[in-house]
Amino acid sequence: MAKASLRASEKIKMQTIERTGQQTRERPEDTTDTDCDFSVVSGSPHPVVSHPAHNMGGCSGNESLRTDRPLKIAGKTFRSRLMTGTGKYRSMTEMQESIMASGCAIVTVAVRRVQRKAPGHEGLAEAIDWSKIWMLPNTAGCQTAEDAIRVARLGREMALLLGQEENNFVKLEVIPDSKYLLPDPIGTLAAAEQLVKEGFAVLPYINADPLLAKRLEDAGCATLMPLGSPIGSGQGIKNAANIQIIIENAGVPVVVDAGIGTPSEAAAAMEMGADALLINTAIALAQNPAAMAKAFGQATEAGRLAYHAGRIPVKSYAGASSPIAGTITS
Repeated sequence: MAKASLRASEKIKMQTIERTGQQTRERPEDTTDTDCDFSVVSGSPHPVVSHPAHNMGGCSGNESLRTDRPLKIAGKTFRSRLMTGTGKYRSMTEMQESIMASGCAIVTVAVRRVQRKAPGHEGLAEAIDWSKIWMLPNTAGCQTAEDAIRVARLGREMALLLGQEENNFVKLEVIPDSKYLLPDPIGTLAAAEQLVKEGFAVLPYINADPLLAKRLEDAGCATLMPLGSPIGSGQGIKNAANIQIIIENAGVPVVVDAGIGTPSEAAAAMEMGADALLINTAIALAQNPAAMAKAFGQATEAGRLAYHAGRIPVKSYAGASSPIAGTITS
């Protein structure tokens, strides 16, 4: 009887997936489990409010909902599926509070800005406890593949100096266009191929181009990072169809990056099946960055849970929510 019930349940589940066109992808299991947590350096000149990190694995206290596997990138395990940045904040304190409130485990840092101590980046390396949070150096400001490769090497050295000896991650950005900030697909692929040869875990920022995504995955990239819309535009997800194709065909984590302006848009990206999000401007320029960061953390969690729960089929007609049987008729 139990077996029959199980078979019936599985049949209904598969029928629902077929009707909605939704597929739950399972990524290949990595062998290394390294959990990354966040804390702020004690004695930092920028004190922050302490918040517990979000549990991105499901609802606390309900084991039946803990069905999701943690995010894994290049053999490292992260408790959160939300990544944040360090740019555009009005103060270092706001940046620290927002990172804490978001519950993120990965923070991206522009290598060139830190190296040059650009405004807003003074003391950044000392403000965060990099033994607790994973640094994602990025090649922002690089217009050619050659520049991006050099900056990636500097980023690896920077991570090493800050105590992350095994950090070979780089968010690869090759952006010659200063107006729309759209990534160069040819330069990105060329830089990615070289950096992979040098042992980097490459996280390439790209247009939502499924063919380019496939080429980058074949080249050995650790993730794919298609943009939702232009960087900092707040336009939301304008390339949903192509992002969906990338998600459905990728064998590595897909991180939706750029253009997301609200937590509802973040949840929508996760409901599509994205493995993670990278949010910076929408948090940093909010009226209350810490509150917005917390909202994005919760939206990321909710969207992931909804994706695994499976949405109802879309129908062209109504369906009563109350049973018809047993109703009183005149």
